[in-house]
Amino acid sequence: MQRFPAYDPPEYVQWRADPDLVRAFDETCRRDAERAPIIASLPAERLLDLYAGLLRARLHDVMLKRWVRQGVISKAWLATGEEATTVGPVHALDRERDVVAPMIRNAGACCEMGMSVADMLRGYLGTEDSPSRGRDGHVGGFTHRVLQPISNIGNMPPVVTGIALASQVRHEGRVVLTWIGDGSVNAGPVHEALNFAAVKHLPVVFIIQNNQVALGTRVDAHRLAPDFHDLHRGYGCAGASVDGNNVLDTYAATVIAADRCRSGEGPVIMDAETFRMGGHATHDEKEARQVVPPELFTYWGARDPIGLYEAWLLEHGTNQTTLDEVEQRVSADVDRAAEEALRSRETQKPRPESAAEGVYAD
Repeated sequence: MQRFPAYDPPEYVQWRADPDLVRAFDETCRRDAERAPIIASLPAERLLDLYAGLLRARLHDVMLKRWVRQGVISKAWLATGEEATTVGPVHALDRERDVVAPMIRNAGACCEMGMSVADMLRGYLGTEDSPSRGRDGHVGGFTHRVLQPISNIGNMPPVVTGIALASQVRHEGRVVLTWIGDGSVNAGPVHEALNFAAVKHLPVVFIIQNNQVALGTRVDAHRLAPDFHDLHRGYGCAGASVDGNNVLDTYAATVIAADRCRSGEGPVIMDAETFRMGGHATHDEKEARQVVPPELFTYWGARDPIGLYEAWLLEHGTNQTTLDEVEQRVSADVDRAAEEALRSRETQKPRPESAAEGVYAD
C-alpha cells in the first residue's frame, strides 16, 4: 500500500517485506491443524475483503492524523499496526446477528460491521448526524450491533457478558465478541466477567489484545507472566493464542471460537500479540518513543500486518494490479467520507436541547 511519510510511523515509510517474515506468516497459516483448512478454503473474494478491511482501518486513521495536523480535531486514538487483531475476528463472525464491543483501537470493527466511514469520522467531529448525535467521540451504533466503547476501560466485558447471557436465555444463537487491553485485564470487572461467562458457558469471545503497553505503562511493568497464553486456564474455559499481526490467523481462530460458542461450549478467551506503533493518542507519540524501547518499534515495524498480508497474497496468486485496484477503491471511499463528514460539521451542529434526549427510557 501507499506509505505516507507525514503520517506513518518511521518504520513504515520505507517498508519492504522481509522474505523470512513472509515465510513465517505463511507457516503460521499452516501450522495449526484446525485453522489451516479454514484459511486454505477462503476464496479469493474473501481474501480481498480482508485486505480491504485492513486498508480501510489504516486509511481511516491516516485521515484522522491528517485532521489533527490540520487543526480540524485536537487528537485521535489510532490503531496503526493493530488492524489484523480487529479485522480478522470481525470477518469471522455472522455480521447479520452477532454483536461486537470494540475498544478505541478496534474502531475498524465499526466499518466491518456495516457502519460507514463517514459516520466514523462524524463521530470525531461531534455532529448531529453522527452515531452518538454529537454526545461522545467514542463511536458505535447498535443498529449495526456495535456497542459504543466506554472510556472507563475494563467495564465493557460485563456488558457483553450480559448480552451473551440474554442471547443464551433466548436461544438466539448469537455470539458476542469484545477486545480487552493488556492493562485492562487487571481490572476487577474484567475478572468478574470472565469468571461469570465461564461458569455459565456463555457465547462470548474475549480477545486479550496485548499491544505491549497500557496507556504509558509497558506490559512487563504490570504483569509478571510473560504473556497471556494461559489466562483461560484460570477460568476453566477454552483458549487460543493468535498472531495479532496475521489477519488470516485471527480470522481462522475466531471462526473456531465462534462455532464453539454457538454449540454451547463457550466462552473462549483468545490472546493476540501485537504492538501499538504510536502513542496512546496523537498527542503523546514522542512520549511513547521514550517509554517503549526502540528495538520493539523496529521489531514490530517489520511486521506491518498490511504489508505482510500483501506479500502473502502476491505469493499466493493475487496480482499487484488487483491489490492496487482494491486500494484505490478504499482510498477513494475514505476521501469521499471525509468530505461528507466535513460538510456535516458545517450543517449538522448538535441542538442544545438534544442533550436531554435519549437519557431515560420511556
